[in-house]
Amino acid sequence: MDEKTPSARQGVVAAVRGSVVDVRFDERLPSIRTLLKAGADGRIVMEVQAQRDARHVRAIALTPTQGLARGMPVQDTGGPLMAPVGKAILSRMFDVFGQPIDQGPPLTGVDWRSVHNSPPPLVRRSTNSEIFETGIKAIDVLVPLERGGKAGLFGGAGVGKTVLLTELIHNMVGHHEGVSIFCGIGERSREGQELYSEMKAAGVLPNMVMVFGQMNELPGSRFRVGHAALTMAEFFRDDQHRDVLLLIDNIFRFIQAGSEISALMGHMPSRLGYQPTLGTELAGLQERIANTDSGAITAIEAVYVPADDFTDPAAVHTFSHLSASLVLSRKRASEGLYPAIDPLQSSSKMATPGIVGERHYALAQEIRRTLAQYSELKDIIAMLGLEQLSQQDRNIVARARRLERFLTQPFFTTEQFTTQKGRLVSLADALDGCERILRDEFKDVPESALYMIGKVDEALAPATRKAESAHADAA
Repeated sequence: MDEKTPSARQGVVAAVRGSVVDVRFDERLPSIRTLLKAGADGRIVMEVQAQRDARHVRAIALTPTQGLARGMPVQDTGGPLMAPVGKAILSRMFDVFGQPIDQGPPLTGVDWRSVHNSPPPLVRRSTNSEIFETGIKAIDVLVPLERGGKAGLFGGAGVGKTVLLTELIHNMVGHHEGVSIFCGIGERSREGQELYSEMKAAGVLPNMVMVFGQMNELPGSRFRVGHAALTMAEFFRDDQHRDVLLLIDNIFRFIQAGSEISALMGHMPSRLGYQPTLGTELAGLQERIANTDSGAITAIEAVYVPADDFTDPAAVHTFSHLSASLVLSRKRASEGLYPAIDPLQSSSKMATPGIVGERHYALAQEIRRTLAQYSELKDIIAMLGLEQLSQQDRNIVARARRLERFLTQPFFTTEQFTTQKGRLVSLADALDGCERILRDEFKDVPESALYMIGKVDEALAPATRKAESAHADAA
C-alpha cells in the first residue's frame, strides 16, 4: 500500500490556459483547496478549485506558470495552503506562502497551520462593547471605533486611505499592548517598502507582522493572502491570548482577485461583472475577525470605492460587515482638510449614549447638526454672499468652519512631507476643544489658527504672543 501512495498522488498537466491549469489524476482525485506543485523543485504552485470529472481537476496557479506544459508531472501535496505561526514571525515580512521576503534569516521554530479556518462559534464570542481610542480627533469624537470590531476606510484613489492606516499603526503601537498585523492585498511594492522602513525607524517592528500579496502577483495569490494573515492573527488571539490589530489594505483588491478567479474559472458574472459568490467569499474572511473570550482582533480595512460610487456592490457588501465606516471625501481633501473624513457620511454603531456616554453623544450630534446646517447654507453663500445671511446663520457658519479646521490634525507619518510635528490628541482633549468652539469661546480667534493643531489651546498661543508683542511695542 505504501509503495502505491506516491504514484496515487502523481498527476499530469492536461491543459494550461494562463493561470488556469487542468490536471489529470488516474488513481485518486485531490479534494478542493488542495495545493498541487509542478516544475523544478515544485516552484509552480496551484490550488484546486473544481473537480471537473472523475479524472480531472481544475486549479488556479498561485505562482507564474511559465515553463508549464502538457504532460508534465504534478504532485498532490495532500493538504491546503499553510501559514507559519509562532513568536518567531514577529518583526518579519512574508508572502502568501509564509516565506520571508525581508532579506532576513531563514524562519525557524514555527508551526504551520491551514489558512482555511472556521469563524469562532457564537458561544465563544464576547458581547462587551469597548471603545478603541486612536488619538485622531475626527475619528474618536465622531466615528468611535470598537475594540474587536471592524472599521472600514472608504474612499477613491488618492484621498489618503493608506496614510490614515499608517498613522493608525503608529498611534496604536504606542499605547496598544498587543500585536499589529499588516496585510497588503494587491498593493504597490513601493508602499510595502515604505511601510517597512517607517515601522523599523519608529521601533515598532518587534510587535508587528507584515504579509503581502503584491499588485503584480497572480489573482490566486492575492486572493489567499488575507486568509494567511488571519491565520497568524488567530494564533495570537487564541493561543497567546493577546489583542491583535489587523490592518488590511485594500479589501477591494481581495474582491477584485475573487472576481478575476471567477472569470478564469468560467463562472457566469453577476451584477456589474462581479463574481456571483462575492457575498460568501467576503463573509468567509470577515466572520473570522471577532472578539472572543481569549482576545480580540480589531480590524481596520481600507476600501477602494470604484469611481467614488458608494452603490458599487463591493462597497455595499463590505458596509454590511462593519461596526464603523469612515468615508473619505475628495472635496475635503481638495480643501486641505486632512484627515479628509466626511463627518456627515461616516457612521459608527458605537456612537450611542449607552456606550460613549451622554456628554460625548450629545456633543457629536451637535457637531454633526452644525456641519449639516453649514452644508445647507453653502449654496446661499455661493449665490448671495455671507453678508445676506442672518446673524444666527452667520454664527453657525463661523462655528462650523472652526470645527472643520479643529478636526484636522498633523500626522506623525507625514512629518517629512509637511515639516509639521505630528500630534496625538486624547479623547478628553478633543471633546473639550469641540465643546469650547460650539460655546463660541474662539469666535474672535482667526479660523486659520485652529488648522492643523493638536489641543484647542494651541490656537490661543499665536494670539497671546501677538498681544504680548503689541503691549511691549506700546510700552
